[in-house]
Amino acid sequence: MLADRLRAALPGLPPQLAAAGRHVCERPFDAATRSMRALAAEAGASPATFTRLAQALGFAGWEELRAAAIEEQRRPAPYSSRAGGGGLAAIQAAEAANIAALATLPEAALQAAAAMLDAAPRIHVAGFRSCRAVATLLHYQLRLFRPETVLVGDAALDLDLGAMQPGEALVLTGFAPYSRAALTTQAAARAAGLRLVVLADSPAAPVATGAEHLLVFATATPAFFPSLTAALALAQALAAAVFALGGEAARARLRESEARLATLSAYLPDPEDQP
Repeated sequence: MLADRLRAALPGLPPQLAAAGRHVCERPFDAATRSMRALAAEAGASPATFTRLAQALGFAGWEELRAAAIEEQRRPAPYSSRAGGGGLAAIQAAEAANIAALATLPEAALQAAAAMLDAAPRIHVAGFRSCRAVATLLHYQLRLFRPETVLVGDAALDLDLGAMQPGEALVLTGFAPYSRAALTTQAAARAAGLRLVVLADSPAAPVATGAEHLLVFATATPAFFPSLTAALALAQALAAAVFALGGEAARARLRESEARLATLSAYLPDPEDQP
């Protein structure tokens, strides 16, 4: 790991480089996401100091060191080995950056994925372990106007996979380290002839193999556990796009869902409506 490499080199570095090295070692997330000039200014050092630090560690320059830091964010170390801190301000800054990164996703890519789902006779939604939260949200929102939508693995994964039919669609969410259940679901869906939309943290994600549409989200965070904020936002954007394509039929089904919820008194009444 980069942090281990830095710690091992610190005793033999000149004082200025050692100070810069400690600064980077304590801020691996910043090393991956911020510019060298910003880090240098924060450390009270010159950008040239950070370039020399990278070279002292065996990198050609700062960009190569930063690339190594980015790769470690994509292939995270065990959660228990991370500092898991940074405070609310650091978390807020990281989440804002993750959401901002969604702006690099072409709107056409989102719309193309939504069009495929809109055309599918049935949509299967899957996400395992922490990605279950993303899948559950997407499934819930889609079912409001596409009641045939299925949440894969809710009771028996093997039965859900066996019920898949050619021409249907699967939306699968995953990030590193990737769940075996996600890979099993992806393989079964492809074998059954389903069309595949994947929400993942990298174009190289194994769960993205065979996907017609790949929507990438960032998971970077100074906390001990990868962020799901951008994945949740992406799931909501996808559901909204599918709804918009559904036209009046989708709106009619949503009105039916709302009427049913009202009949069942699913929500507490608004205090302003009370006598």
